Amino acid sequence: MNFDRYARQIAFEKIGRDGQQKICASRAAIIGLGALGTVIADELCRAGVGFLRLIDRDVVDISNLQRQVLYTEDDAREQIPKAFAAYAHLSKTNSEIKMEPVFADVNSSNIEAFVSGVDLVLDGSDNFELRYLLNEACHKHHIPWIYGGAVAASGSVMNILDGGPCFRCLLPEVPAPGSYPVCATSGVLNMITGIVASIEAAEAVKILSGSQAVSKKYRAIDLWENTFDAVEVHKNPDCPVCGKGQYEFLGKSRGAYTTSLCGRDAIQVVPEKPAEIDFAAFAAALEKTGAVKCSPFMLSFDDGKTAFNLLKDGRAIIKNVKDEKQAKAVYAEYVGL
Repeated sequence: MNFDRYARQIAFEKIGRDGQQKICASRAAIIGLGALGTVIADELCRAGVGFLRLIDRDVVDISNLQRQVLYTEDDAREQIPKAFAAYAHLSKTNSEIKMEPVFADVNSSNIEAFVSGVDLVLDGSDNFELRYLLNEACHKHHIPWIYGGAVAASGSVMNILDGGPCFRCLLPEVPAPGSYPVCATSGVLNMITGIVASIEAAEAVKILSGSQAVSKKYRAIDLWENTFDAVEVHKNPDCPVCGKGQYEFLGKSRGAYTTSLCGRDAIQVVPEKPAEIDFAAFAAALEKTGAVKCSPFMLSFDDGKTAFNLLKDGRAIIKNVKDEKQAKAVYAEYVGL
């Protein structure tokens, strides 16, 4: 361990040399490498967290650059998967830690593998269903995790600790679609995503170093209205997860499904079973009807009306569609369900 690298952090008496050793020996997973996840990953990498699992399902888009700090115009132009772009950037920042980039959609079939072997999970996601799933997986395996969310000029953070109130104590039911703001329609300031992510990273350092100053409250921030609030969340004895050990989302079986991508007029279609797509064969067939571009990670197709990115594992990002039905129809026509 090169303590000179962390000299200013060690000089902070609440961490010191003992705390830094614990940080360097710790392992964390970050789910989602967007506006929150890129800042979290950058700060924990620089802080010396010994192992980072970097998980994201998407590729870099030009609209990401306003707030997702690890990516460049070249990454967007080449549509590099965020997990690999983040890994490439962070490897140049701190070569002394280990990182594992994971280009995958997180769902009930794989989340337990993604949270295994780590001391802490950090939320950089953009949808509630994934957070409920993460809540159940971490509760089952006694892994603390940190919730964070941001939209427009407001954001919130809460540590979900083993034995304490869980995310479902905070939000007993999944908010109905359309009942909460999303960045695609409400926008988002990079200042609020940076603040929320930095609070998540700071709490992570406290947890991993064994600090007694770990926050037990839900914190809400609105930069435009100049409000900073902290609310105590009580453990619900009737909570299905931490009260009764029932895992509704973790045990959910599902076929092919779709997810919207925050801030983009696109819907991701995920097949029931992962595939191994032969890009050369698909390109040969698709070139007869439209423009095709291939990279090691992705095949892109555009015929002026239909456009999509097809990934090696069978996932596809369908562009310029408004709903799940339309996205699945495109997928079925060009890839097959």
